[in-house]
Amino acid sequence: MFTITKNRSKKVILMRIIAFGDIHMDTGDVADIPAVDAAELIIVTGDITNYGSSLDAETVLNSLYAANSSILAVAGNLDKPDVADYLKDIEISLHGRGRLIGGLGIMGLGGSNYTPFNTPYEFSEKELENFLTSGFAQISDADNFILVSHTPPVQTNTDRLLNGKHVGSSAVRTFIEEKQPLLCLTGHIHESRGQDYIGKTLVLNPGMLKDGGYIEVLYENGEIYAALQLIK
Repeated sequence: MFTITKNRSKKVILMRIIAFGDIHMDTGDVADIPAVDAAELIIVTGDITNYGSSLDAETVLNSLYAANSSILAVAGNLDKPDVADYLKDIEISLHGRGRLIGGLGIMGLGGSNYTPFNTPYEFSEKELENFLTSGFAQISDADNFILVSHTPPVQTNTDRLLNGKHVGSSAVRTFIEEKQPLLCLTGHIHESRGQDYIGKTLVLNPGMLKDGGYIEVLYENGEIYAALQLIK
């Protein structure tokens, strides 16, 4: 279990968050996550589908809603743009947006930086920077906040391919360096399940959901406890 502490004097009720991503149409054993139905919030970090449409995303989300109806999400680079539109239409999107929940700011970034594969939902680093700026503006008054970014920050343990190459986003890294969220929940690079720090920010990539990876986050009194977990 990893601990990040900030503003201990602030009184905030306990909030439990379960986060996962890289679903690719396979919700696996979500119902077996301990007390998933009692979590205050589920966060989906992208790649809900596998080159799929909003109809595919709806199918996945309906399965997740059976476990817990409180969901926020971003689309990943393997989701078609209409998936991002769908998340916005049903008012659960975090892409370029921020929410204040239980005193905690939560902001998000969908898609990814450019890849060699021309996947459906990619952006330039400048576009990613603009989305981050937009999302932060909506939670900038929060004492504490977390970042949900489908694409991981570059040059970390969470953005390496099997050959060791780092393929994460420079815009995401710069944002974290400057703004220092308590936590960054990421994904995208399946083989890079792991953790790292950028300054005081803990970065966690749980890997693919079908492999059982998820993140458990507890937030209380300005403190975050966050750890990688596996569905047993």
